[in-house]
Amino acid sequence: MVAVPDALFAHPRLAAVYDAFDGDRADLDAYLRLVEGVGARHVLDLGCGTGSLAVLLAGRGIRVTAVDPAAASLAIARAKPGAEQVDWHHGDATSLPDTAADLALMTGNAAQVFRTDDDWHTALRGLHNALRPGGRLAFETRQPAYRAWEEWAAEPPVTVRDVPGIGAVEQRFELTGVALPYVSFRFTYTFPDGAVVGSDSTLRFRDRAEVEHSLAACGFELLDVRDAPDRPGREYVFLAARPG
Repeated sequence: MVAVPDALFAHPRLAAVYDAFDGDRADLDAYLRLVEGVGARHVLDLGCGTGSLAVLLAGRGIRVTAVDPAAASLAIARAKPGAEQVDWHHGDATSLPDTAADLALMTGNAAQVFRTDDDWHTALRGLHNALRPGGRLAFETRQPAYRAWEEWAAEPPVTVRDVPGIGAVEQRFELTGVALPYVSFRFTYTFPDGAVVGSDSTLRFRDRAEVEHSLAACGFELLDVRDAPDRPGREYVFLAARPG
């Protein structure tokens, strides 16, 4: 069964403004270097969203299979220049195509949307099966000790972006709950025509030992745990392998 994504990704009006509020995505540079470093020629991008990384990789001659449960986000992705070079799939970790990929990626908060242990282990096993023997898995997850939610709550709650073809859109952020390992928040968007659309999200913050244990339980060999180069001390980047 395909997972039900948050409105932030699944609502057509929110998907259309997602990139405008997502920043310059400088974090993707680290993934480009990682792809080059492992010599991957076929990359599986799980939780590809609006396709920023998938299109970037495809433009560099990498074969990309991009998967996301939000049809609205995929519609935005498919409309981007160069999108025709990507193999797009509407689905989740339970319905991954048999790719035999060299490298599987989960960027952003993708690894933290799996709230239960069962869902997280199902995702890891699906990724394990989608990799070729010897293939790599890389993903990031926020370090709980950094307490990122405190930083989020201290930032100005309202942001306005002028979105091409839409106009000035207001985004309002609210931290709605902290009950570790879960952190919940709400985004509310107000559009030029007066429409107001909200999206509620919850992320699970797993510590390093918990992630390492889950990788081993799902058949992966841990290769490295790195600091996110653009956010040192805030996030772990895990690199694991399906044994060959």
